This record gives sequence, structure tokens and C-alpha cells, in this order.
Amino acid sequence: MKNATLRQLKTFVTVARRLSFSRAAEELHLTQPAISEQIKQLESHVGLPLFEKLGKKIFLTTAGEEMLNYSHEIIHQFRLAEEAMERLRESASLSLRIGVITAGGYLFPHLLANFMQRHSGVQLDVAVQNREELLQRLDDNTTDIVVMIGVPRNPAIVSESFAPHPFVIVAAPDHPLAGQRDIALSALVNERFLIREKGSDTWLSMKENFVNRFGKLHAPLEIKSTEAIKQAVMAGLGVSFLSAHTIGFEIQAGLLTVLDIEGFPIVDNWQVVHRADKQLAPAALAFKQFLLDEGAGHLVRLSNIDQWLDTKAPPGKRITGSNATGRTLATH
Repeated sequence: MKNATLRQLKTFVTVARRLSFSRAAEELHLTQPAISEQIKQLESHVGLPLFEKLGKKIFLTTAGEEMLNYSHEIIHQFRLAEEAMERLRESASLSLRIGVITAGGYLFPHLLANFMQRHSGVQLDVAVQNREELLQRLDDNTTDIVVMIGVPRNPAIVSESFAPHPFVIVAAPDHPLAGQRDIALSALVNERFLIREKGSDTWLSMKENFVNRFGKLHAPLEIKSTEAIKQAVMAGLGVSFLSAHTIGFEIQAGLLTVLDIEGFPIVDNWQVVHRADKQLAPAALAFKQFLLDEGAGHLVRLSNIDQWLDTKAPPGKRITGSNATGRTLATH
């Protein structure tokens, strides 16, 4: 029986129901010889005759009656499997598994809400973690698309930039440097820096674009939470290198201030990232295109970062292209 096919079983069931090779051929839109060949092959697999002919009529043999019961069950199970696969295909096409770095947790819910208004049937799964954790999720195939800063150093990953991401130095409003203009980097030498943990995008951008030029930080304190860092800065425990996207409320409320440090803001790029060999579902493809087409405009509007993009571009990484207001950013 190992070589019997579903087509043979369906042909057999039709002949058994009609008790006629010719009527089965009409129903299945096949020739009678083709029907006879299918039954012959199935009987060869079974090792027993399934029909017997008495006069001009055919009847099921005992083996045929037993085979008919199993054939019905097998065909039914195949039908259930097809229906289950169809449901999974529909579900997969609407599935959207996104990973967002913690800095994006402040603004991306608004982007997702805008996207979901246009794609109400999408089944959303969002993970907010640091850079290394999200890249691991891509490797484990538990996330389809990751939104992060900077291009991963991995040829197996596709990365496209879609929006500017400025970083600034923040301090408490009563900090001695608050309100001063064009502050030299050297003025920060003795400042305690409150920094994100290694493996985060904020830490990586700080290391590549600031620490490599500034030198060793004075008594840095590592805190694995942007919210906790902001609270610590407000309390006067030190200053911090943070995403401008994460401080809008605190700046407006007068709880934090941005120091006017030479070379700042440092402007990096938001990236939409996925594995090169990953076949993205329609919902994931639609979200990626949404970010590429509209992401910059939404992020600039939501976080009011135009004020940081108006200043001169710093050394290090630069954004290429134009921001949502149409002003071209410096690229030297």
C-alpha cells in the first residue's frame, strides 16, 4: 500500500459509489480505460481484488468494502489537512512579527497604530529589546522585521535606512552647563555619564560616534533602562547620551535639558532590517514599505526632532538625504 496515491483512492471511491466504471469516468471527466488503470494499480498495491463482476454489474469484494471505509477516512483527513493549510496561509499572510529597539518604544506604537488603521486584519506581534537580542531573534526566526539603528555587520541581513535618528547629551535643568552655547567636549571630561548597557543601539552609537572621539568616560554608570537613566539625570546623578526621540516629553516639561555640545547632535539612521533569505509575508512587506515611504515623516512629526536636525552635522556617521521638512542634511 505504500505506493497508493490519493488520486487512486478518490477514483476507487467514485467507482464504488457509482458501481460503474463508465459512470465514474463521466463524473471524473476521464476515459473509462484511465479509470480501469487507476483501479488496477490500486489493486496491485493492495494485493487483492477490490471489485468483482457478475454479469454486467460490478460489486465490491470483502477487501473492497474494507478498503472503502479506510479510503473515506484517508480522503477526509486530507481534506482537513488542506483546510488547515489554507487557514495557515491566510494567517501567515496577515502575520507581522516586529522587533523594535528600546529607543523606538517611545514612538513606534504611534507608527504601528497608523499602519494598523490601514491594515485592520493584521495579526501583530511586537518585541521591544536591545540590539543584540533583536538580532538573535532574527537568527532564531522569531521575528520577521527589526527596526534599529545602524547597519548590522552581517552579509546575511538586509538593511535599509528610512529616517534620521539624532542623539544628544542631556542633563538636569540646573546643571552648570545648561544654557551655555557651543560647549567644548573637554567640558564633559569630569562629568559622570549614565550609559545604556553593552549590546544596545544607544551604547553602540555612543561608542562609535562619541567615545571614540571623546576618550574614556569619567566614572560611567551602566543602566539597562532609558527611563531609569532619565530619572537619574533629573536627580543630578550625571549626564547621558540619549536618543532625541526618547526625551520629547521631559524637554517640554522642563525636566531635562539638552546641552549644546560641539559636534552634536550626532545623527544616525533608523534602519528596517530582515534576513536576506527570509520570504516576508505580505503584511511584513507592507509594513516595510510603509516605513520606507512614510516612516521619516511620522518620526520627525511625533518627536519634534527638527530642532536637532537644523544644527550643523557632526563628525562621524551622518544621515544621507533629506528629512521630512525637505531640508537636506549635511554629509561631509
